[in-house]
Amino acid sequence: MRLTFADWAVVAAYLLFTLLQGLYFRRRSNRSTADYFVSGRRAPWWLIGTSMVATTFAADTPLVVTGLVYRNGIAGNWIWWSMLPAGIMTVFLFARLWVRAGLLTDVEFAEVRYAGRPAAFLRGFRALYLGLLVNCVILGWVTKAMTMIVGVVLGVNEKTALAVCVFFLIPFTGVYVALGGLWGVLWTDLVQFVLKMLVVIAVAWYGVAAAGGIHALVTQLATLRASAGPGASNILAFLPDLSRTTDSRWTIPVLTFCVYLGVQWWAFWYPGSEPGGGGYVAQRILSAKSERDGMLSVLWFNFAHYALRTWPWVLAALAVVVLYPHLAQPESGYVLLAVEHLPRAVRGLLVAGFLAAFMSTIATHLNWGSSYVVSDFYRRFVRRDAAERHYVVAARWVTLLLVALGAWVSWELVTVRAGWEILLELGAGTGTVYLLRWYWWRINAWSEIAAMATALIVSLGIRWVTPFRGSEAAVFAEQTLVTTLATTAVWVMATFLTEPEAAETLVRFYRRVRPDPVGWHPVARLAPDVVPETTLGRNLIHWLAGCTMVYTAMFGIGQACLLQWRVAAVLLMASVAFGALVFRGLNRDVPSESGLYEEHN
Repeated sequence: MRLTFADWAVVAAYLLFTLLQGLYFRRRSNRSTADYFVSGRRAPWWLIGTSMVATTFAADTPLVVTGLVYRNGIAGNWIWWSMLPAGIMTVFLFARLWVRAGLLTDVEFAEVRYAGRPAAFLRGFRALYLGLLVNCVILGWVTKAMTMIVGVVLGVNEKTALAVCVFFLIPFTGVYVALGGLWGVLWTDLVQFVLKMLVVIAVAWYGVAAAGGIHALVTQLATLRASAGPGASNILAFLPDLSRTTDSRWTIPVLTFCVYLGVQWWAFWYPGSEPGGGGYVAQRILSAKSERDGMLSVLWFNFAHYALRTWPWVLAALAVVVLYPHLAQPESGYVLLAVEHLPRAVRGLLVAGFLAAFMSTIATHLNWGSSYVVSDFYRRFVRRDAAERHYVVAARWVTLLLVALGAWVSWELVTVRAGWEILLELGAGTGTVYLLRWYWWRINAWSEIAAMATALIVSLGIRWVTPFRGSEAAVFAEQTLVTTLATTAVWVMATFLTEPEAAETLVRFYRRVRPDPVGWHPVARLAPDVVPETTLGRNLIHWLAGCTMVYTAMFGIGQACLLQWRVAAVLLMASVAFGALVFRGLNRDVPSESGLYEEHN
């Protein structure tokens, strides 16, 4: 793709803006580690939620969605649509508890909920495991996807494109993150989200126009289905055709779909969709100025993530199917669509949009990863008595270390999908512990240690032995199902074979967080002065209503994009009705302000 001087001017303006943002927030982030890592716990919900959306909108995301639709039809997106219940559960069952905990990172939770050497080991291990290993795998695959984009945009080979990412884009992002801390990341994410949405909407608009418009697009897809034979599924179906065989075009195996809906959302740990919250979602919640802001931030994130962002990607993917029907690498079709069909006048904006998608994710993972390494390992186990300024400087050095490690992983990683699959498998089966540790007093540090160790050993063992055969989707479902079952069995046994946490530790946690007493009866009796919040039943109802609200909005918008107006109207009206129920519950049960942090910090 040939860029003009005006295009390069747009790209330069975007890069300059991000750098100025970091410089602007430098003084604010210098005050303390709380300012650097959780924005001084003063961020509003709309800023936090938008930052979450921007973070999960990486450079690889539209490419991955294109590949899913190209191979499995629209229903192939259930691999990530199925994560919604976990996200909405975080809104109603966990966000308030995270805010009350008043932590600096979610890894610190280990020594608030548990005590002794097992708790200390868990905190230190998770800090390095998540902050270095897992974080660098994510940085690596996101960079791998950006390499493909840079290669097409600049017309260079893969090695040169990777060098541009490794030696310029990642270090540049590391600089503005190191300067501005989370405040700089939040405000930059806001602008990046708007820019990215404009770009993907433009790609979808011009891509569909190149296919002749929606009506022509649907007609051509029907023709392609007919030419594929009677075994092909409907690529436009929102649900998979479970009557088809696993080798049918535009379908997914029954077992795989059942694992998505019945297991994946609660059993898998995955960044951005952690059961019970966690990772950078927890970091954002911990930066909220009140319980209400924490809940609304996650609710807005899930609505925007699923209902709003899905369809520009999907429409562009459908256009790719029609315009490029014989791609060996379907993911590359999105870049081809953008480069070949967007007007020349907006190519600079396209490049800036891809940069925003890449840099927003990189920025969050650099800040999030350094928070683990500095707060939960260095400050906890290496240097405990230094001034706040010392730890802020250390965080900046760790950010630069992560830049180097992430660049190395991206150089070594074979494919984007490889990193994504490894991470899902490593987290299979651990989700139940992260859900229950808030609501069941019997969970202890050994429960989490056993879950993490078993998932790691079993997933690596299955990859080594390779006992399953079949399509990629079927093998993935079988592997993760076995890992989930084994991990769950081991951590449950470990829980009952080891001693519970000391009563003093449990009472202190119960007073601080005030979880629903249903699973805390023995501890609640030891703290009769704590007024119990018996809202678990209502929260579960609101959870179901929230899931329905987002799914009906998502499918309603999708039907409207395909010009199915009557069905769209019914679904959108249902979404409004369930949304009213959700906000009624929020207004009744959640205070608008909270002064909880003064007690813990």
